[in-house]
Amino acid sequence: MSETNPTAAGASVDAAPHRYTAAVAAEIEARWQDFWDAEGTYAAPNPKGDLAGDPELAARPKKFIMDMFPYPSGAGLHVGHPLGYIATDVFARYQRMTGHNVLHTLGFDAFGLPAEQHAVATGEHPRVTTEAAITNMRSQLRRLGLGHDKRRSFATIDPDYYKWTQWIFLQIFNSWYDDEARKARPIAELVAQFESGERAVPGGRSWNELSAVERADLLGEYRLAYASDAPVNWCPGLGTVLANEEVTADGRSERGNFPVFKAKLRQWNMRITAYADRLLEDLEELDWPEAIKLQQRNWIGRSEGARVDFPIDGEHITVFTTRPDTLFGASYMVLAPEHPLVDRFTPAAWPEGTRDVWTGGHATPAEAVSAYRAQAASKSDVERQAEAKDKTGVFTGSYATNPVNGEKIPVFIADYVLMGYGTGAIMAVPAHDARDFAFARAFELPITCVVEPTDDRGTDTSTWDDAFVSYDAKIVNSTGEGVSLDGLGVVEAKARVTEWLERSGIGEGTVNFRLRDWLFSRQRYWGEPFPIVYDEDGVAHALPESMLPLELPEVEDYSPRTFDPDDADTQPETPLSRNEEWVDVTLDLGDGPRRYRRETNTMPNWAGSCWYELRYLDPHNDRQMVDPEIERYWMGPGEGRPHGGVDLYVGGAEHAVLHLLYARFWSKVLFDLGYVSSAEPFHKLFNQGMIQAFVYRDSRGFAVPAAEVEERDGAFYYQGEQVSRLLGKMGKSLKNAVTPESICEEYGADTLRLYEMAMGPLDVSRPWDTRAVVGQFRLLQRLWRNIVDEATGEVTVVDAEPGEDTLRALHKAIDGVRQDLEGLRFNTAIAKVTELNNHLTKAGGPVSRSVAEALVLLVAPLAPHIAEELWRKLGHTETVVHQDFPVADQAYVVDEAVTCVVQIKGKVKARLEVSPAISEEELEKVALADEKVVEALAGAPIRKVIVRAPKLVNIVV
Repeated sequence: MSETNPTAAGASVDAAPHRYTAAVAAEIEARWQDFWDAEGTYAAPNPKGDLAGDPELAARPKKFIMDMFPYPSGAGLHVGHPLGYIATDVFARYQRMTGHNVLHTLGFDAFGLPAEQHAVATGEHPRVTTEAAITNMRSQLRRLGLGHDKRRSFATIDPDYYKWTQWIFLQIFNSWYDDEARKARPIAELVAQFESGERAVPGGRSWNELSAVERADLLGEYRLAYASDAPVNWCPGLGTVLANEEVTADGRSERGNFPVFKAKLRQWNMRITAYADRLLEDLEELDWPEAIKLQQRNWIGRSEGARVDFPIDGEHITVFTTRPDTLFGASYMVLAPEHPLVDRFTPAAWPEGTRDVWTGGHATPAEAVSAYRAQAASKSDVERQAEAKDKTGVFTGSYATNPVNGEKIPVFIADYVLMGYGTGAIMAVPAHDARDFAFARAFELPITCVVEPTDDRGTDTSTWDDAFVSYDAKIVNSTGEGVSLDGLGVVEAKARVTEWLERSGIGEGTVNFRLRDWLFSRQRYWGEPFPIVYDEDGVAHALPESMLPLELPEVEDYSPRTFDPDDADTQPETPLSRNEEWVDVTLDLGDGPRRYRRETNTMPNWAGSCWYELRYLDPHNDRQMVDPEIERYWMGPGEGRPHGGVDLYVGGAEHAVLHLLYARFWSKVLFDLGYVSSAEPFHKLFNQGMIQAFVYRDSRGFAVPAAEVEERDGAFYYQGEQVSRLLGKMGKSLKNAVTPESICEEYGADTLRLYEMAMGPLDVSRPWDTRAVVGQFRLLQRLWRNIVDEATGEVTVVDAEPGEDTLRALHKAIDGVRQDLEGLRFNTAIAKVTELNNHLTKAGGPVSRSVAEALVLLVAPLAPHIAEELWRKLGHTETVVHQDFPVADQAYVVDEAVTCVVQIKGKVKARLEVSPAISEEELEKVALADEKVVEALAGAPIRKVIVRAPKLVNIVV
């Protein structure tokens, strides 16, 4: 690269010893970064502190700008990582210059599996490698000139931070959701209701008659954080439970590629489902991309329908259906293999007349169910929900009763039904559901049409190739004792049958959600310990705040116990459980010293990122999670922000559901309990695109170093062998990563910042091209030359007033750049700065001081180091960071005249120079009076004149 651009490598030409080169850029950037740190330039004042003593500062509007939490990887950053960080820095700098008190900082989401896996492999404590990665990343980010308030930075692994993560967990644990009040309330208020009899204890006994274990179990049915035997993704090969996002589509672990099985384990859960309606409703008030809102709506998955009880052996199976109007067409039932009722309804022998196709070739129902469960446990939820051509399942050996017609219908288990949706049981209506139809055909089950087809297939299902699905058709074949739906439309039929179900006591109208409670346990070492201990009866007790933080103890082995990867019948053994001195403790929790056993799971790595925006506000408060007045100042509700939250949150769209949904849930609980004034964590969300890079692969499909690939005649070669090229992600494993340091050394950080912002709109992905970086470097060189003499180093600006053309170019640039920076359109802002700079270059002669200073201020948010240097050279002693951003004079923004095109029969006949403010009536008169127009009309009668002032007149003759 230095061969094509020698000055970029720091070379200096004798005739221009003061030219802006990479070496000059490096010296300037390091010096100003030191200055900003020493002066605390980016320190954001808080209420109750600096603001209280400075009325002018207190009167400023605030702006809280955030990036999504980075994970400190040992591999460090490549040039794709800082895209969002540079963007928020540019925006934050602009906001400071437009009179805002700006909070902009960055911490580190530092608990996670990669550091633990490294610890398992090497024996080195994960804290050591994590802190080294944080130190390296801070150094890389500092070199980019990011204006973060460093006083507010932290990592989730800091005990002073995770003390409050543990504290929040306890607030959630000690809360329940009051459906009537639609909010969380302290669990003590629920206990008081049980004690007083205001709320009945299930089973008819009084609260005082319950044992400690029974009380704990009852409260566990209400707590927002609770332990239960939950179906989980158990990976014996890793020795831990995995979240759904850590399991691949083919049912294997993302790390290690081990088989993952469905198992039931005692796990901590968060009752996020209690907030499903509020999570949906409050989305409407958030300034988020519609695509992200849609993903959250789909993930929450609200659907209205009915709960229906199907009698079976003196009990019943409950289903949720969105189509109760099709009940008469239910010809069999399906339970999820994990459904707790499966064993109860699996008899010792097959009923007489059971078809061979239903048994799976097994001698007894128990054998069939056991074998099928093992088969289903090896599949991921994604695999089970896939539209597979062949449907699988087995008959349980029992029959339920369809409540609307009294027919006995067989009960199967099949993997296409999940416990995670509805009740884990479905009524199958094969005529009107594609999956049920395929299953019915495979197992020779009845298919009854109850929704009249609107095509020409008729109601004889034996001739059908697929199900008929419609929400706009007539109900047929649906008359039974007490209720008839025949002839009704779907909506009317739903209402009638739901009313009948409720009147009959066998069902009710209800709302269901796809959203499941959040599995909150991990069988790992490197995570926040739960502030929970268990007594001799297994009852969970919360640690008091005085015992927080509960710090991670030392352990000899960081790995959970692993097992044969294919052995699903195993149980996790966590690293913490091996430290018996830590696990078994004597504590006084208010009723005297007693022996307890600590929880040995740890929290998931999502925990610390659920609330970090709050700690940025008040990071050194050792008495509160956040001071309420400080939280209200930065995040409280305001005009256009009814739920409060961060003013701008920038990050990748890959966190559309999990992180954002979890953080919203925690915010709502803290809001309900009165700890915060903001019911939402992030008011405005912006998803940046991705910086992509070409990946080169050899004939084996292995990535080869992109920097060593040569292009010849449109083909690509590595060490003489032709390789393929495909645009994709940038990363170390793909051997195409470009480090920020390499670009900074070649051109400087300001050039890197400009290039990343100029590559295209911030919200779209764009390919990296190192060869194109030089364009932005040349822009900075031209900017430097317009102000500094390259031979002498002296400032060349003059105090003379600029000419009119320059004033117009300047104020148009100011107006455009302001609008672009406000709208996060950094690429077009840079284009306008470039246009102004080129205007000054072409104009020749010294630049007017007023124009030069305005240009430096326009550049300051984008390229802060060179702007700071030029501002000082122009004679100013205060930092450019807090200067006022230029304001355009609108008299120079509006053109004196614009060109109006006059068309006759669609052909241009004249061009007129008119005022941009000309009215349509005046423009029509001017156009019709023009000599060329009169000549072209040649007296022809005019039918219509269409005027679009000030740029178009279309005459129809």
